[in-house]
Amino acid sequence: MFSFNDDCEKIIRFRSKDGMFRLNAEPNTNFGDLLDQLITKLPSLDPLSLSITGPGNKTELAVNLKDQTVGGLNLKHGDMLNLTYNKVEAPAAPTAPAGGAASNSAVSGTVAINSTKTAVKQLAIDNELDKEDGLIPRKKTSLCKHTQKGMCEYCSPLPPWDKGYQQEHNIKHISFHAHIGELNALTNKGEGSSYIPPLSETSFKINKKCPSGHDPWPKGICSKCQPSAITLQRQNFRMVDHVEFQDSEVINNFINAWRLSGSQRIGLMFGSYDKYDKVPLGIKAKVEAIFELPQLDNEDGLILQKWEDGSKVIELTERLGLIPVGIIYTDLSDAGKGDGSVICKRHKDSFFMSSLELIFSVKWQLKYPNICKWCDSGKFSSKFVTCIISGNTSGEIDIEAYQASESAEALVKADLISPSTHPNQVYINEQTDERYVPEIFYQMINEYGLQVKNNAKPSFPVEYLLVSLTHGFPEKSDSFFKSSEPFPIENRGYIGESADMNSVKKYFANCSNNAELLCNRLSNLHTVYFLLNGLDILGKEDYDRIVEVVKSKGESLVATYRLMESPGWLTLQTILANI
Repeated sequence: MFSFNDDCEKIIRFRSKDGMFRLNAEPNTNFGDLLDQLITKLPSLDPLSLSITGPGNKTELAVNLKDQTVGGLNLKHGDMLNLTYNKVEAPAAPTAPAGGAASNSAVSGTVAINSTKTAVKQLAIDNELDKEDGLIPRKKTSLCKHTQKGMCEYCSPLPPWDKGYQQEHNIKHISFHAHIGELNALTNKGEGSSYIPPLSETSFKINKKCPSGHDPWPKGICSKCQPSAITLQRQNFRMVDHVEFQDSEVINNFINAWRLSGSQRIGLMFGSYDKYDKVPLGIKAKVEAIFELPQLDNEDGLILQKWEDGSKVIELTERLGLIPVGIIYTDLSDAGKGDGSVICKRHKDSFFMSSLELIFSVKWQLKYPNICKWCDSGKFSSKFVTCIISGNTSGEIDIEAYQASESAEALVKADLISPSTHPNQVYINEQTDERYVPEIFYQMINEYGLQVKNNAKPSFPVEYLLVSLTHGFPEKSDSFFKSSEPFPIENRGYIGESADMNSVKKYFANCSNNAELLCNRLSNLHTVYFLLNGLDILGKEDYDRIVEVVKSKGESLVATYRLMESPGWLTLQTILANI
């Protein structure tokens, strides 16, 4: 319909009854993405009614052109496209963060041209940080020549992505929202410019639906469908900056499984995300509980089993207002000194996270993508973290927190990498009829301090796909679960720890007429899960009441009294009394 004769960037003009607009495009630019930019300038149009008349006076509906590229439509530099459309009442637009421009349909999640996207519902923490600028304040120095109320280049606040501030404070990774702000400042430079989503998911897959018309790979390939060469470098931002365990007993109880059995252990961490004030626009994962997964444990590793009741656990935690924030596992070996010390296996001369563990983490991250309105696809990477409990260089049990980079996720999705027999190396897969493997390089600083590019085949260091996080405990604990009384933890039958009616009776002793004590004892994820899923006594109304009691955190005992008077709970009390 429309003609592009080279690979240079072009300007495409659009004429409408509401004015004329100019958009930049390249031959491989998706026309639907171009239309999404156009919608931001015409917020009152009905996207489904939009028709486009090209240079040849041929008119087509925009929805029929959305999956083609600009080059595939044969557009030339300076071509004028005429638009006709119906108007509708414009929806309210979301707020853009500092450094960004006004938001568009891709941001609000109401795009009807380029895809079938639904509303992009971010986490509350993301919406909160979107409204902040994260500026880093600076004090007046001897170089300042103004009064206390003045400001100059030496004392004006710095943006949260300032390179000088990073070097001065040895910051390897800026926060995710600082990264968004930096990209927005580069791509959207004013209210008059067209909005460009600052983020785009990385893809290393070959396009098997190339618009050029040739047979798909492996029978055909061209520059439009062939992925570019990949150059890996350490990711300079973090989706999450800090992992905070709300109660030290959560970790202590988890490690006890290793202390009792000598076998490794893995669990899913539940909690929430909050602001982390020690990093500009930072985010921390708050861990409230660890649910131990079905597994076969060994001294040198473990095997995950099918998690048949996983949906029940997720449903319960969601009702409590908690979400999966990460995975945690042990890699501990007693040093044999009789003083409780452990062997340090992970250090700079061995590995910090093995290639097998890295790919394992990526698969969990892909299960829990980060919903993001600043990405053209509505999601970008993941906030899901990985924590490893192992020995440090002092022989003490310690925790390390990591995430796999967004590039690692793209490599796994394209099936380009596999674990290596050398734990600190990632192996690059061989090319097949189903898998196209582009050239892969990684950048490093050599012994002369120069940045050089090395060929990554057949393998490359894990560290290029790894992002390290800090971890710790709050100065003042305010954990979601309040009970300090131990209750048997799920999936520990192999060490003789399992919940039954006797353990329930012991746990709830003296609670029959004490609402405050009952409220406290119910504030335990392992207890509540067993009551609601391990017994066939309590019904839906009891489920609702128990959830209400736990969510109240003891601030109101009304829900506890209602539970104590319910038929289901009275039946449970009668059964326990007769054991």
